[in-house]
Amino acid sequence: MVACAECGVYWDAGAEPAGGGDDEHAHPVFEAHRHLDLVVLPDGTGVTAASFDPAAPYARAGVPDYGLYLDRRWQPPWDHGHADWPDFGVPADAAAVTGALRAVLERARARQRVEVGCLGGHGRTGTALACLAVLAGHPAPDAVAWVRSGYCAKAVETPGQEAFIAAFGQAADERR
Repeated sequence: MVACAECGVYWDAGAEPAGGGDDEHAHPVFEAHRHLDLVVLPDGTGVTAASFDPAAPYARAGVPDYGLYLDRRWQPPWDHGHADWPDFGVPADAAAVTGALRAVLERARARQRVEVGCLGGHGRTGTALACLAVLAGHPAPDAVAWVRSGYCAKAVETPGQEAFIAAFGQAADERR
């Protein structure tokens, strides 16, 4: 699979870029892998991180009580919400996403089975997990390293997403 944050597109290796792509810069190639992983936040709260599997997107051993999805392709049969968050980007409405993440954390702390997912499970999902870690008490300056070591080395794909986590941490510190 090829994914390019600069072009904002992804496509199967060997195929033509979806949406054209720009041949003026390198397009990183990565091995696609699926996520449906329990991530334990610093305070011990568990959240499942998911990538979208087009072959069987809603196949689960246990159905979540709630899912927060960062890509509109998700339309599961269980209770869920969506956050408006562009692929390879950051949400335009940080306050809405912060509220959605706080609600997810509250549900998870109440022992509900919750899930957070986007398309590939790396950029938006990784950024959301890093923000959840900050809400769970982890220092924001180390949140990217935390999510990459505790979830997936490919989590948080762009410098903009890293900056979003830093700003999220500053805002969380101001509210405390």
